[in-house]
Amino acid sequence: MNAFKGYVLVIVAALLWATMGLFYKGLMATYALPALTIVFWRAAIAAIALFLALLAWRRSSLRVQKRDWLLFLGFGAVGVAAFYAIYIHAISLSGMGVAAVLMYTAPIWVTLFSALFLGERLTGSKAVALFLALTGCALVGKLTDISGVSLNLPGIVAGLGAGLTYGAYILFSKGAAQRGYSPWAALAYALALGTLFLLPFQQPAEALRPLSSPGIALWLLVLGLIPTLGGGVAFNAGLHHVTASNASIVATLEPVMAAFLGWAVWDEQLDTRQFLGAVLILAAVVILQRPPKRRDNRAP
Repeated sequence: MNAFKGYVLVIVAALLWATMGLFYKGLMATYALPALTIVFWRAAIAAIALFLALLAWRRSSLRVQKRDWLLFLGFGAVGVAAFYAIYIHAISLSGMGVAAVLMYTAPIWVTLFSALFLGERLTGSKAVALFLALTGCALVGKLTDISGVSLNLPGIVAGLGAGLTYGAYILFSKGAAQRGYSPWAALAYALALGTLFLLPFQQPAEALRPLSSPGIALWLLVLGLIPTLGGGVAFNAGLHHVTASNASIVATLEPVMAAFLGWAVWDEQLDTRQFLGAVLILAAVVILQRPPKRRDNRAP
């Protein structure tokens, strides 16, 4: 029963995260709010809410060692500011489904960089996963279109950039956990620092517009509290009942749900090749999340 509850919570998290594009596209289309202003307020609202909660219930978790500030600065700059900014641009350029699928190349980037820079072994299963992911990306991005008419290079680059920066988010989260920080404290500091890194890119008039527009303020408040924090709360709660690898596999429902929501609300379409590419990318993620077989751990 506990496992069932855990999987339900992870599915809820995936669904909440999948709605992110609806908020992004809605705010840009309905209120013409700049993309960087949207993600600035998303990070700021989530950071304020999380800090208030931690100050009330887990104040001691907010202590940070001086030597770890560089880690949190990187987390905020790359894992939050860059990731949020690039992902919203990917959605505006290529749509919710394509952007979400390409964002889920994050484990592929983590695997590749771990092999190149951290000396981790590139096993046979990882090599297969990388091949599937690269093939999937080519299909999703329509790189197989010889005419080149359908190629949306800026959207594909932004989507892959979202995957790369989300991979950095994962690595920074792991680094903070290895140094003894709770996931909530690490996220609170990352969100707060990400907000500061996004601040210089704001147009003052646009950044202040939500304060005088109840409609915009409500959209941003829900964005910061429900998909951003609510998704994280549901996912972390689910981890108490199921393993991290299983939870990560179930969370790959997010791009599927995002593609469906993009079709249902914004009439976005995935053609047959893009759908096949999405399946290959998600298959690669599932392969990477599986525990290694005994033979993969033996010396060559």
